[in-house]
Amino acid sequence: MAAQRPDRAPVMHDVARLAGVSHQTVSRVLNDHPHVREETRRRVEEAIATLGYRPNAAARTLVTSRTRTLGVVAAGTTLFGPASTMLAIEQAARSHGYSVTVASLPDLSTEAVSEAFGYLESLRVAGVVVIAPQRTAADAMLELPADLPVVAVDGGLDADLPIVCVDQAEGARLMTEHLLALGHRTVHHVAGPADWLEAEERVVGWRQMLEAAGRPVPEVVRGDWSARSGYERGRALAADPDVTAVFTANDQVALGVLRALEEAGRRVPGDVSVGGFDDVPEAEFYGPGLTSVRQGFGDVGERSIATLLSLLEGRAVELGRVPSRTVAPRLVRRRSTAPPPPR
Repeated sequence: MAAQRPDRAPVMHDVARLAGVSHQTVSRVLNDHPHVREETRRRVEEAIATLGYRPNAAARTLVTSRTRTLGVVAAGTTLFGPASTMLAIEQAARSHGYSVTVASLPDLSTEAVSEAFGYLESLRVAGVVVIAPQRTAADAMLELPADLPVVAVDGGLDADLPIVCVDQAEGARLMTEHLLALGHRTVHHVAGPADWLEAEERVVGWRQMLEAAGRPVPEVVRGDWSARSGYERGRALAADPDVTAVFTANDQVALGVLRALEEAGRRVPGDVSVGGFDDVPEAEFYGPGLTSVRQGFGDVGERSIATLLSLLEGRAVELGRVPSRTVAPRLVRRRSTAPPPPR
């Protein structure tokens, strides 16, 4: 490994760039973390030697002056899923004696995340949970402060830090399997935005179930999480007599689809079955009551905080997505799904 030393004193980002790893990985090597591959450890140590990097002792001891406050960085908090996740994390933190400071962002761009972490670090938070639902989160995760314990909550993130998530693909498989078991030939899907990890995981689960059953896979119809987008996409689906089952990316989209079907004179579930995702509190009062996939937000909050506390206490925590930190969704059956009409 060969590189010129920078004109200034090298910093951790220089080491990470030369070694081809994240700066959190560099931090783990410096702190002799057990869950670092030997090849990765070797590259980091070579980069340190090449650059003549010396860790900042003051920064490494900063954690000793942290408060009993945890930070939460979140985007999309006007939506039911992220808002429910944030509430569950806050409740879990308080049950363990921590207060919570929230940095709510319009998006998870690298710049926005960097500013949020700067703000939280200025408050000396002990650690941070990042609710990372968008694809831009993967890049933003590379810019996190190396000396601050961080846990991510996501629907499909692949990053070098502990991750807690609901199994979004499994939820989609459950809904699709339910509709196929009722006798529908295939299931149409109104998906969420392509830059949302959870939306893509639900597309994956829906497609996997159809393919495993040997059924036709219709073209994905894209929405934007709103009831209006469900209504607009639902009008085209309602005009197609071959459509007998629709799985929507969330319950708000399902509400719009139900309205479009009603206006087209197609009965639910007599002519078309509709299933949603999230199981919002209002779902049982839809007309008819909506079959939906319930996410265990309470479990997500508890596992996120338990993982973060493990980091704060110096216990080894496995990186990435692991079964113990993956929450299983549950199908809630109501009157909006039924066998298809006879042909």
